Amino acid sequence: MSASAFTLAIFKPHLLKNPVAYCATEQLIAASGIRIVSRRKLSLTERQAKQFYRDHEGKFFYGRLISLMTSGPLEVLVLSGENVISRWRALMGPTKVFKAVYTNPDCVRSLYGLSDTRNASHGSDSLASFLTEAAIFFPDQQFPEAAATDNCQPVTSGRGT
Repeated sequence: MSASAFTLAIFKPHLLKNPVAYCATEQLIAASGIRIVSRRKLSLTERQAKQFYRDHEGKFFYGRLISLMTSGPLEVLVLSGENVISRWRALMGPTKVFKAVYTNPDCVRSLYGLSDTRNASHGSDSLASFLTEAAIFFPDQQFPEAAATDNCQPVTSGRGT
């Protein structure tokens, strides 16, 4: 598998509260050929949510995001497949629901997002993010293919090209 063989997805609490949206999102994933290799349903504490979203601390939406992510159960999934990071992000659509509705009306966020914070889902934006995020939610699980490819450096031919 390629360097982007894994990504982390989160179904946010409001998506889990809607069984039709939840099942339809899983069906979109399956129809795209992306595999679900691990999953956990859980409720985040405020401390866990703040740890996960620490990069957003100080941003205007941070309080709303923490409140949403601690408002009820969510589901964390590890997805697998060729170029899965970009494929899952394309299935999710733009972060801003208003933009998603007009630019990608069949994406998860357009169909099931309620606002820019309650936008139904999360996805890792890079392999490094996936490894960090997966360690939080799946601390006992290894993703050796992802870790191995993360250590690769570009290869040059050595021919002066």
